[in-house]
Amino acid sequence: MRAIVIAVAIMAGAANAAMADDLMANYYGNTVVTKSPNGESHSHYKKDGTMDAVLSGPMGSVTLTGTWRVDASGELCRTYANVPAMLPIQNPLCTPWATHKVGDTWTITIGGQSRSASLVQGIQ
Repeated sequence: MRAIVIAVAIMAGAANAAMADDLMANYYGNTVVTKSPNGESHSHYKKDGTMDAVLSGPMGSVTLTGTWRVDASGELCRTYANVPAMLPIQNPLCTPWATHKVGDTWTITIGGQSRSASLVQGIQ
């Protein structure tokens, strides 16, 4: 019986360590909302490495899909599958990234333009 308790404790510890190593763990099932003078985006990251984003601005809204990965330097790199010609998005789009928890707000810079970002609960 003691061996079973020890084995369960070891497995639980390994699962917690794996979660701690996953920079994106807090993002799964939640929404990153970014705001800039040009509009707003709602991005959703899934554990399987896929993502989607809804961009809204003066010219309407567009939904993008694609994949993401964290590179060796800790940057989040997104590769979009369906970028309309009117959007100046490079592929892959890599930006410095850090783990955040629901309720956090921070600033990110893409293409020399700063914007506020926040992690909100659920898919919005």
